[in-house]
Amino acid sequence: MRIERVQLRHIKLPLVHPFETSFGRETVRDIIIVKAWAEGLEGFGESASMAEPFYSYETTETCWHIQRDFLVPWVLDSEISDAAELIQLFAPVRGHNMAKTGLEQAWWDLRAKAVSRPLSRLLGGTRDRIGCGVSIGIQQSVQQLLHRIASFLEQGYKRIKIKIKPGWDVDVVERVRQAYPQVPLMLDANSAYTLADIELFKTLDDYDLMMIQQPLGYDDLLDHAKLQSQIRTSLCLDESITTPDHARWALELGSCRVINIKPARVGGLHQARRIHDICQQHDIPVWCGGLLESGIGRAHNVALCSLPNFRLPADLSASSRYYARDVVEPPWEVDTDGTIAVPIQPGIGVEVDEEFLDTVTVKKQTFSA
Repeated sequence: MRIERVQLRHIKLPLVHPFETSFGRETVRDIIIVKAWAEGLEGFGESASMAEPFYSYETTETCWHIQRDFLVPWVLDSEISDAAELIQLFAPVRGHNMAKTGLEQAWWDLRAKAVSRPLSRLLGGTRDRIGCGVSIGIQQSVQQLLHRIASFLEQGYKRIKIKIKPGWDVDVVERVRQAYPQVPLMLDANSAYTLADIELFKTLDDYDLMMIQQPLGYDDLLDHAKLQSQIRTSLCLDESITTPDHARWALELGSCRVINIKPARVGGLHQARRIHDICQQHDIPVWCGGLLESGIGRAHNVALCSLPNFRLPADLSASSRYYARDVVEPPWEVDTDGTIAVPIQPGIGVEVDEEFLDTVTVKKQTFSA
C-alpha cells in the first residue's frame, strides 16, 4: 500500500472535568489527528501527546515537528505492505513514539478498510466486548472523590483507578476502602515516589489493591524490582515500558506483575501487540491504559483490547467521561454491564466528524507524494 496524502491536525478539545495527576492538571487536550489517503480510502490515527513534557518528553509541538520533517516524507515515498515495515521505516528516529503512533494507526485503519475487516480482527482480536474501568484524577477533597466514584459505579464501570501523590495517598485510600470495601481498586502514582517510601507501600498492602501503577521513576526498572520483592501488592509498569525490550527486561528482573500497554507510549499497535505477546508467553496479564484520547485514539485502543491477554478492565471510558462532544460518530458508550462493544465495521469502526474537527483545529497541514 502506498500512501498518497497525509494531513496533520493539531486540535484542542476541552475536558468536561479537569484531570489532575501527580505531575500536573489538564483542562484541555492538545492532540494531533492524522489522516491518510490510499487506494481511494481514508484512514485516521491519533498522536495522544500533551502540551507539556511531563508524562513524556514528547509534546504536541515535538510530534508535529517529527511528523512533518521526517516521518511523513518517508511514508509518502514508500510502499508499505505490513506494519513491521513501517516500524523499520521509522527506526532511524530514536524514540518519539507518540509521533510514530499517529501515522502507524492511520496505516492500520487504511489496511483494515482495504481488506474489509474490522481492525480488531486484523490485529488478531478475539473479544466482542471489553470490560471498562475508569481513571479518576486527584480531587479537591476526599468527599468529592467518593462522590465521583459513586457516580462511575452507578454507570457500570468494573474497576476504579485513583491517582495518588505524596500527601494524597494512604489516608485517601483508607477512606475509599471504608466506603467501598469490595470494589476492584488500583492506584496510579505516575512516578511520584522513591524507594525511601517503601514503608508507605507496605502500609498500602493492607488495602486489597489490584495493583499500584508506576510508583517509582518514569524510566526505572531496577528499583521497581526491589520494591516488588518487598510488598505483596502487584506493581504495574506504565511509563517505564516504551519498547518490547523494556517489557522483556522488566519481566526478567521481576519489576512488575502487570503491564499497562498504551499504544501511543510504545509506538503504535504493532509494538503494542508484540508487548502483549511477550507478556502472554510469561503468563503476565496486560491491560490498556488511556491518555485522554479522542474517539479516534479510543477506537484503536478498543481494537487492541480485543486481544486475548488483555485480561483486566481497560481505561476505555465513554466519550462523555472526558468530552462534551467527541470527534467521532457515534460517540463511545459504556453499557450498563460495564463493557464497551468492539466495532464490526471495516477499519476503526467509527466515522470521524470532520466538520466538528474543523471547529477545534488550531493548525492543519496536508502533504502529498
